Amino acid sequence: MDKSKIAELIQNHRMFFASGRTRELSFRLEQLRLLRRAILLHETAIFDALKQDLNKPYFEAYGGDTAIVINEIDYTLRHLGKWVKPKKTPTPLAYFPSSSSIVSEPYGVALIIGPWNFPFQLTFGPLVGAMAAGNCALLKPPIAASQSSHLIATIINDHFDPAYISVVEGGAETGQMLLEENFDYLFFTGGPATGRLVMQAAARHLTPVTLELGGKNPCIVDADTHLDYTARRIVWGKFFNTGQSCVAVDYLLVDKRTKRRLLDLIVKYVSEFYGADPAQSPDYGRIVNDAHFERLTRLLGQGTIIAGGQSDRATRYIAPTIIDNIKGREPIMEDEIFGPLLPVIEYDNLTEAIAMVNARPNPLALYFFSRDKKKQKRVLREVSSGGSCVNDTMIHETARLPFGGVGESGIGKYHGKASFDTFSHVRSIVKSGFLFDVPLRYPPYKDHLKWLRRFF
Repeated sequence: MDKSKIAELIQNHRMFFASGRTRELSFRLEQLRLLRRAILLHETAIFDALKQDLNKPYFEAYGGDTAIVINEIDYTLRHLGKWVKPKKTPTPLAYFPSSSSIVSEPYGVALIIGPWNFPFQLTFGPLVGAMAAGNCALLKPPIAASQSSHLIATIINDHFDPAYISVVEGGAETGQMLLEENFDYLFFTGGPATGRLVMQAAARHLTPVTLELGGKNPCIVDADTHLDYTARRIVWGKFFNTGQSCVAVDYLLVDKRTKRRLLDLIVKYVSEFYGADPAQSPDYGRIVNDAHFERLTRLLGQGTIIAGGQSDRATRYIAPTIIDNIKGREPIMEDEIFGPLLPVIEYDNLTEAIAMVNARPNPLALYFFSRDKKKQKRVLREVSSGGSCVNDTMIHETARLPFGGVGESGIGKYHGKASFDTFSHVRSIVKSGFLFDVPLRYPPYKDHLKWLRRFF
């Protein structure tokens, strides 16, 4: 699609928004219900598209994509009527007779750029917030997950007025053309490098932006933990979607007293989950494209591989791989892995582990396993992250909690009411009456100051 077509799409969105239809609560609810029906109608096709793009098991396609969006819609439908109501707030006596309120208003036309790892959840999820807040939206789905991208376009084109919601497919060049346009809100999910480009583009138009990025999510394991449950939850939180998740465990920091036993259990559960040969498992996915496959296989020659390490370029298969004897300075520890490689670093004491994490940019997620409540509080107090789980992994992203990063892992939050708030301009309004006019605020001030102090 060329620049003129994109400009025409955006102009159509602006005209639709100017009509006022999206501001009506009944319209928002109707369109959210329509999105829900459309997703359920195409659910099997969604599963098939994810299977083609990522070899994603249907279970993970449901749990990681469609179920989360449907849950988000249902929650929004139940609460939107309350969210849109103006909120009364006290007014200083000095401004009597006046009343104050806070109103949530839509920005206008939002651009939503989705990633390839959970293309439906991470494109339609923000869309729910944009629709709930009363915006029009233009979606840019991920070309790397081409089947999912085409299906997203089909779902939107078949069910929604293109002046209300539209889809533009394409690669980096298309993305760049979109970012050159003037939107009222930008919502981007992806890597930090592209996130910086999105923020630069937003700055040119002073456009508000949400950046859902990533980072090296640490998982700290204390010696005092339930080792069996810890191992199972780490394996699930690392290898779900073949490790291609922004909230996946990126690396382990393990108390050296318990490392050997924990790693034995992790290897055991990898085998239990995916069999002796995960390449044959119907429950294990594939790397999204050749570029990511090559990037990941270049990271394999570090440390000591204690499980996995096998790969097949033809099918973009990389086995669940555990890498021990990592010191923290290797290339695998430089950037987010975003794949099924799990480096392991041992530590002597919790102070050392906390220092290792804090030496890096703030992660999107922090995981800590320990029975010790004092240690739990200490880690949460001393380590900053976008979100956290204690004695589990990833589930904070699926709960009805504000989700987002901090620092290099992102800007802004969404999910539940946080999605509505993200796509809403909070407008403060004061209404004054004509019953009388207090002369206190007008010159000449004389002795007005002492009375003004009392009023405030």
